[in-house]
Parts: sequence; C-alpha cells; structure tokens
Amino acid sequence: MSHDPISQSISIVHPISLSHGKNAEVWDTAGKRYIDFVAGIGVLNLGHCHPAVVEAIREQATRLTHYAFNAAPHTPYIELMERLTAFIPVSYPVSGMLTNSGAEAAENALKIVRGATGRTAVIAFDGAFHGRTLATLNLNGKVAPYKQKVGVLPGPVYHLPYPSADNGVTCAEALKAMDRLFSVEIDVSDIACFIIEPVQGEGGFLALDIEFAQALRRFCDAKNILLIADEIQSGFGRTGQRFAFSRLGIEPDLILLGKSIAGGVPLGAVVGRKALMDNLPKGGLGGTYSGNPIACAAALATLDVMTDDHLQRWGMQQGAAIVSRYETWRARHLSPCLGRLTGVGAMRGIELTNADGTPASRQLTQLLGLARDAGLLLMPSGKSRHIIRLLAPLTIEPEVLEEGLDILQTCLAQLDE
Repeated sequence: MSHDPISQSISIVHPISLSHGKNAEVWDTAGKRYIDFVAGIGVLNLGHCHPAVVEAIREQATRLTHYAFNAAPHTPYIELMERLTAFIPVSYPVSGMLTNSGAEAAENALKIVRGATGRTAVIAFDGAFHGRTLATLNLNGKVAPYKQKVGVLPGPVYHLPYPSADNGVTCAEALKAMDRLFSVEIDVSDIACFIIEPVQGEGGFLALDIEFAQALRRFCDAKNILLIADEIQSGFGRTGQRFAFSRLGIEPDLILLGKSIAGGVPLGAVVGRKALMDNLPKGGLGGTYSGNPIACAAALATLDVMTDDHLQRWGMQQGAAIVSRYETWRARHLSPCLGRLTGVGAMRGIELTNADGTPASRQLTQLLGLARDAGLLLMPSGKSRHIIRLLAPLTIEPEVLEEGLDILQTCLAQLDE
C-alpha cells in the first residue's frame, strides 16, 4: 500500500510539481515551462523572485530571522507598520497589526469589532471568501467545499446578495434584501459589522456596485455599524490602484490585507481607525510569527516597488491588453462558451457559459487541462467554478502576456460545446 504523506483533503488544481520561477514564468521538475496566470492565487503581483524582494530577504536573514514582536519589538515590524499605514489611502489616522495570513487578519478583525461594538452579528455576502479558519468559514458565501462536514460554525453570520454589474444583481435588489433581513431575521442594533470584498476573488472577480457601496457606508454610519473591506486579493495594485475600495468613493473602518503584501512570503495585516485598533486590552492582539522580520523585510521591498505610477501603468497595460483581446474573441465568436468579462483593472475574469446561459463548469475544467498542456496555468473561480481568473503578475513582460493570451485563445477555440 503506497503512502502519501499529504492530506487527500487538499484539492490540487494543477497536478504538476513546480521547481522554480522568474517573474511570470515557472518551470516544473520535468523542465516544462509555463506562463503563470495564477501567481500563487494573487500573491505574486510582483512576480516570482523579484530581485528587490529576494535581496531584502537575503539581507534580513543574515541579521534576524525571527523574534515574536509581543516578546520584544524589532525594527522591520516597526518600519513596515509606519510605511504600511502611510500607504493606506484614507483620511483618518491608521494603526494596525501584522498577521501570518489574510484569514488571520479576518479573525482578528472580528475580535476588534466585537470589542468596539459589544455586538457579535456579522453580515457578509453571497460568493464571499474570507478564509479557511473556523470563524472565516462562516463568513464565506459558499457551502461546498468549505463548510461541509465541519459542524456548527461560529456566528451569528448573515448573508446578502452581492450587487455587481458582473453578476446582474442590482443595488436596489441588494438593498431590498437588506431591508428584509432587518425586518425578518435580526434587529439592526445587533449587527457589529459588514464585511465585503470591493472586488470578489473566489466569487468570480465581481466588481462591487459603486452606488451600493456608498449606500452601505451611509447605512453603517447611521446605525453605528462598522464596515470591513477585505482587500486580501484585490489590494496592492491588482485593480490598478493601491486598493480597490478607492474606486468606490468610500473609506472602510477596517481593511484586511494579505496575499501580495510581501512578494510571496507569508504575511497579512488588519489596519484601520486607530480608536478601533486600540480598543482591546493589552495582550488582546498578537501572535508568535505575526510580523516575522523576514516577511517584514520582504514587504518593505514590495512597497518600495509599488509606487502609484508603477501600479497605474501596470494595471492599465494589463487590463487594456485583456479587454482588447476579449473583445476580439467576442467579435470573432471564438467559442460558444465565451461569456462575460468580469472585474476591473488587471483583476479580470472570463465567464464560460452554455448555450442556455447556465455555467459551463465542465468546459472550464477542460480548459484548465488544455491550457496547462500548452504551457499556461489558469485558476478557476465563481460559485459554479465556471469563471477563469486572470492573475498574471503586474510585472509580466508584455510579450509574455501576449503569449499567454495566445495560448488561452487557442484553447478557448478547442472547447466542447
């Protein structure tokens, strides 16, 4: 009987074994080259092994590899929080804490809002993804596979439709559902916070309706409810600006960060209004590895590279290339499965649908294999796993991006009807 030391409960999208990567290209252990439109699921906005990040890691590893910040502070954590809070485009004083991941940032945000409001109920949205820990599972707006077989989840959590031009749910429909929720399910005075992605990631790269975002901000202000923006996947330039909430014309109270914050090294953060971040008693926040010196050094190097000019240029170039190619495909009727283009900036999804408009989940699975064989790695998303998410590094060379889109074009044309 063969022994596999890795849990079979981990799902693998691409059954290959990677060896090394450079910017937007990776190679497997057999030497095959792939163009990477997954980028560690949105972690590598600066690509694989960005020279500035690698050098920062190497230099920090010779100085201090670890210290728990709550035992004794270290300079990389202090320097990063100064830089990071200045990087958040809001009008109020910001403070925060570093975490090991986006899910840990979400967990700590829930503690922070409970401490600040004295309330426990949370409202999240259909299609949401906020992590795989026990509390964040309940925030996710999707049962399979995340909530199956794990029993009663921490709550209370309620879900509303996510309004977006990308899924056809209007602002009016979402507000009507919210009105029903507070009429039928729960008293509005029991709500601690709303948590929402300005652009859904796992949900299919759906861009939040701007009118709804502003109505939600006004509602939260009127009812003394906190608003959390999950920027774990949409942040650090993915939409062409520092964070996606800026396009909505609102300021959240707390912001969740992760993924591309540190060039591939595990790190996350929760940042926001200083009064909120300071409301728990001493010792209420912290963690052994949270804000590890090497991760902080990598994040500092990442912020050095992520200037507004760079982010705007990268986002515009990649977004324009994808939109141009998609419009050509639509005009040529490249594939009967080719549905809507979702998202904003360089955070784009391509929906696959059947002739009757239903999700073409089977064809997306076929596309993943065809593209991989041709040297392109893609990632699925959407409630029905029918939307391709395009997450090429922002730093991808234009010719490599075009090569990847060429492969995608060829594979889309080969899909079954």
